[in-house]
Amino acid sequence: MSGGAMAAGGIGLGGLLIIGVISLLMGRNPVEVLQQVGGMSGTEIVSQSGRTPTAEEQELAEFTLQILASTEDVWTKVFKQYGREYVAPQLVLYNDYVQTASGTASAQMGPFYNSADQKVYIDLSFFSTMKQEIGADGDFAYAYVIAHEIGHHVQYLLGILQQAHQQMARMSQTDSNHMSVRIELQADFLAGVWAHYENKMFSSLEDGDLEEGITLAAKIGDDYLQKKARGYATPDTFNHGTSQQRERWLLKGFRSGDINQGDTFSVNYNQL
Repeated sequence: MSGGAMAAGGIGLGGLLIIGVISLLMGRNPVEVLQQVGGMSGTEIVSQSGRTPTAEEQELAEFTLQILASTEDVWTKVFKQYGREYVAPQLVLYNDYVQTASGTASAQMGPFYNSADQKVYIDLSFFSTMKQEIGADGDFAYAYVIAHEIGHHVQYLLGILQQAHQQMARMSQTDSNHMSVRIELQADFLAGVWAHYENKMFSSLEDGDLEEGITLAAKIGDDYLQKKARGYATPDTFNHGTSQQRERWLLKGFRSGDINQGDTFSVNYNQL
């Protein structure tokens, strides 16, 4: 889950949805599937590869559509509170590889948001990888991944992402990494805000759901991943935040539901 150069960092129910690769989503007419989660106009189906999605990917595709629709409901409501209009991003579901406004991206990147075209790209095989290799599973864990990427889109709409990237271009690598951490932790916070309102509006969270998200946040912290891969961590190379930081900001967003408490840019870096 990245908010860097290509990946800046739901469903646009009134706009264009691009479902890459999954041209026969769940073996059914994709338009019918979209209508079941809220209706859709201007739907375009794009195939990037001939690989047939697995049954698990088909199920996750439908789940992703439902979560993206929820994020649009929530952020439309929140933006309206501040006198602003929320414009939903476009969605691209793909496998193997995909063409973006910034070039070709492979599935190895995992889910990402591209500010160049304001699209959220999700390779559905990532969720299987997350379960098998990271050891994190559950509906809320998957939803957290999606909501994090939508968080980058929220940052873009508020102008935060553009300003941060402009500053990063003038910074040393270490300082740029620190700025990236601030971006990513704020996206975690915004994912928490989404969960707060989702639960408030629809009472959708069940016992154990939040814990699934916390478990995932811990297992995608830079320190955890680096130690798992090579036995030690190098803090100056962190670009997403530690496990503890990611847990803290996700929880802060969920508990407060107040976007004004998500300023990760004014806090001393060592206190994030």
